[in-house]
Amino acid sequence: MAYITTVAVSINAHEEQSLLAQDYTIINENLNEGTGGARIFLWYQTGDDRARAITRLQVSFNEDMAEGLNKAGYRKIDKSLVAGAGCRPMYLWFFRGSGQFHTPIEDLSVTTTARNEARKLKNGWERLACDLNRRVGGDLIHIWMKRSEQTYICDVDATDSYGVDEDNFRDGYIRIDEDTNRGPNGSYVFIWYRQTTERKRALTDLQISTNHSESASHQQQGYSSVSVNLNDRSGADQVYLWYKKNKGDYPIEAMTLIVNDNIVPDYEKNGIIVIDKNLNAGNCNSLFLAFKK
Repeated sequence: MAYITTVAVSINAHEEQSLLAQDYTIINENLNEGTGGARIFLWYQTGDDRARAITRLQVSFNEDMAEGLNKAGYRKIDKSLVAGAGCRPMYLWFFRGSGQFHTPIEDLSVTTTARNEARKLKNGWERLACDLNRRVGGDLIHIWMKRSEQTYICDVDATDSYGVDEDNFRDGYIRIDEDTNRGPNGSYVFIWYRQTTERKRALTDLQISTNHSESASHQQQGYSSVSVNLNDRSGADQVYLWYKKNKGDYPIEAMTLIVNDNIVPDYEKNGIIVIDKNLNAGNCNSLFLAFKK
């Protein structure tokens, strides 16, 4: 079986020619589409050595996000995924891990239009939630991965500071690299999850509460809550993630965040569950949690 063993990014024609000469494969979708900036491409190499297989891809869009990745041994591709006037740098990181929470990646893809997203998630692809054109306009750009085995979500958590990032990465958690606390104030808040290939360990449902009444209802139904308010901003609604594991129910295979509410109907049409609770309740942004069984 072939695994993704190396990834690279090109930001000009000279680098494209160099990577071609090194037998890299290009994903022929411009990561900077719609911004008017330089053409940026993602490249990869494959091999059959499982020990060299990449098991994690993460994105950082500020220096604090990068610190935990660096300390945990992730490798940064030191070329920004976005370019243009006023753009903040954004970087791709990768990691080769082993153990129960690490499953090799066997294929990579990129979508540059929202209409292709739901079908890919339905067909077993895993989406990096961070839009590579985040806050700079342009098209919605997402990197996608396909793993060598079916995986399931077995744990979820959330953080409102960067102090435990290194520990979370070392413990096998994946950070959903989009801030749920989007807006002008407050801490950066991120949802985290772990994957397993063991179906029996999987979570079977997720819910969101936006008030005390909903929280009480979820608790009465046997759900457990993460401890961090996903909308940690003074004066805004308190938003919490709840999870449950019921024997015999269908397991959760993937989860992600949707920042464009216009594509919610397409996700639902493709059998993806989108929780109809805005994680930015009380603020001007729309953000929804989606998951696939």
